[in-house]
Amino acid sequence: MLKKGSKLNSILTGTCPRCQEESMYEDKNPYNIKKIYKMNDHCSHCGLHYQIEPSFFYGAMYVSYGLTVGIGVAVFIISKFFIGLELNQSIIAIFLTLVFSMPVTARLSRNIYINMFVSFNKDSAKK
Repeated sequence: MLKKGSKLNSILTGTCPRCQEESMYEDKNPYNIKKIYKMNDHCSHCGLHYQIEPSFFYGAMYVSYGLTVGIGVAVFIISKFFIGLELNQSIIAIFLTLVFSMPVTARLSRNIYINMFVSFNKDSAKK
């Protein structure tokens, strides 16, 4: 499932989508808020420039929106129907979940977005 060369591997690990050898981020910890969006300019292994064009990652906002809506709906269903919380408590659960998962969803949305445009190249991985 997370074999090298799969998009899912690159998305979940935050590695270069072309060679999957190196992290795209300066700091691998998404909860280091000061460096949450700090990315390397390019992959030192295969040379892929992560900022494909100016303002490239603005498109990741749409992916982030979809992720947060999906998480919010999932938390609502779990808290309301499986746990049995009241509506106000479910809203608080959604809010807290989204606040604490924001760094992860921000990075995941960037990872998903760049993987929509760049594919794994096994020749780049061998360098």
